[in-house]
Amino acid sequence: MRIISGKHKGRHLIAPKNLPVRPTKDMAKEALFNILNNQYYFADIKVLDLFAGTGNISYEFASRGVDAITAVDMNMGCITYINKVNAQLELGIQTIQNDVFSFLSKNTRQFDIIFADPFYDMDETDFAKIPELVFASNMLLADGVLVIEHSKRMNLDYLPNFQNSRKYGGSVFSFFGD
Repeated sequence: MRIISGKHKGRHLIAPKNLPVRPTKDMAKEALFNILNNQYYFADIKVLDLFAGTGNISYEFASRGVDAITAVDMNMGCITYINKVNAQLELGIQTIQNDVFSFLSKNTRQFDIIFADPFYDMDETDFAKIPELVFASNMLLADGVLVIEHSKRMNLDYLPNFQNSRKYGGSVFSFFGD
């Protein structure tokens, strides 16, 4: 995995092989950040990274100047790895080891960008719970966006608050907002 841009541009990170993850591919990540970079001034935003895995997306946000990043993952190995990289690169990422759905049902904070990258084989009803919980709890700040990464075999455009989607190889980013 590689940090594409910002302060740590070009840095390669090697996650332990035993983590249950599928990091976002560089091509898709670069496209996503091109979209977000045109909508947000990264130094002023708050980001929530759900199903954070290796922390790939959190590192990219931090490298590009985001100071307020919260990464949530249930797997303690993933959290340990994110904390290790976080300390090495002095990124300031807050980690929370918790089930994402439990976290979302109790969270009271708001964010500009919420990124969710659940397992592609997760049940579609669970995918639908993510925007349901985010919007029911008013977790997005004004002009905020929820981005859900999923397989091209899944379609989320029927869900409330869906805005659009972008396909990159086998991955799709579905965007949700008010």
